[in-house]
Amino acid sequence: MVRIVVFVVKVLKNVMEKINHILKKLGPGLLFAGAAIGVSHLVQSTKAGAEFGFGLIWALIIANLFKYPFFQYGPRYALSTGENMLVGYKKLSRYILLLYFVITLATMFSIQTAVTIVTAGIANSITGGIISTELWTVFITVFCSMVLIIGKYNTLDKIIKYIIIILAISTITATLMAGFEFESTISFEQIFPKDSVGIIFLIAFMGWMPAPLDVSVWHSIWALEKKKTLKNYSLENSMFDFNIGYLGTAFLGICFISLGYFVMNESSESFSESAGVFSNQLIEMYTMSLGNWSYYIIGIAAFSTMLSTTITTLDASPRAMSETTKLMFKNVNINGYSIWLAILAFGTIIIFFIFSSQMGLLIKIATILSFLTAPFYAIINYLVISSKHTPKENRPSTIMHVLSILGIIYLIGFSIFFLIKGI
Repeated sequence: MVRIVVFVVKVLKNVMEKINHILKKLGPGLLFAGAAIGVSHLVQSTKAGAEFGFGLIWALIIANLFKYPFFQYGPRYALSTGENMLVGYKKLSRYILLLYFVITLATMFSIQTAVTIVTAGIANSITGGIISTELWTVFITVFCSMVLIIGKYNTLDKIIKYIIIILAISTITATLMAGFEFESTISFEQIFPKDSVGIIFLIAFMGWMPAPLDVSVWHSIWALEKKKTLKNYSLENSMFDFNIGYLGTAFLGICFISLGYFVMNESSESFSESAGVFSNQLIEMYTMSLGNWSYYIIGIAAFSTMLSTTITTLDASPRAMSETTKLMFKNVNINGYSIWLAILAFGTIIIFFIFSSQMGLLIKIATILSFLTAPFYAIINYLVISSKHTPKENRPSTIMHVLSILGIIYLIGFSIFFLIKGI
């Protein structure tokens, strides 16, 4: 008996050591997942399931497939050249870098406010309204800012792994529970919305599925930060890390569509535009279907989903803007990251108090802007990775070239379709 116990302990120890070894090699890919699995999943995917059942699975698959190359090119370029994607943009043209600066400045506040407002609403719900959504917004923004300023990348790299693990376990558990409780016949009929409201929702859904394409720039910066802390973080490691994060976001997207379908598809209740009310509706509808005992599982899944997005986006935009200003201007400010972080945090709080009751509108604006700017990022990322600035052996394969061209056609075509039909 003692020998068996000793053997089991050794096996568990070896398993834990292997898991820790793998986790050490992961980082930017999980940060990508943290940034991606947020509004696109908890809000948009859940609504897609509630309104269309499994009917928009096709849209999720297409968005993930055709955006894959452009997300991958971020870490690929970084580990191939030792430079982030923004340097590649500048090498193509200073005007491209300037355009990136303008687009990011125009979108980063709405994106950060959209994700923070949902996080605050969920925090308010699962704590029983001890403090208001407004105070939660300020607290979460200040807390995440302090973590990033004090702990920097190393702390973010460590905590995101545990947040993603909690997120994955709680979401999968909730999906399985909802599936077991679902008594109706499951339909996999695919749907293409025909009215303008449905088309606008489809664009918003695909705009942030799995994430806005500018996350590829963030990923290239994170990859180089990871290289500083893990010297043997190679291109091969980076691609493995990226694929784990990317496939994970797609899988969890299907989980959230499933949750929306299993729990909300037959409900007549419509979602509120207010973050606090929406969060209460979301969690209460789950618990009404699954039972009160599931309240905290759903609450933890929802909160960890949005917290991961809030802290990663709060880190990424200031990093990107700091790098951009360094490349654009000769006077390099060593405190650029802290300055942009403070600007973003302050701007988020201000915009929140203006649009606190219009969460749906804010999310719709942010997601549509992300979709309409996607062709720009797709084309530029493809040009950078295919250019002379990338070592020949690390340029895209024939398959990736074809997928990239198809992806660019898809993004441009769908944007034109939206401008014609959706407005």
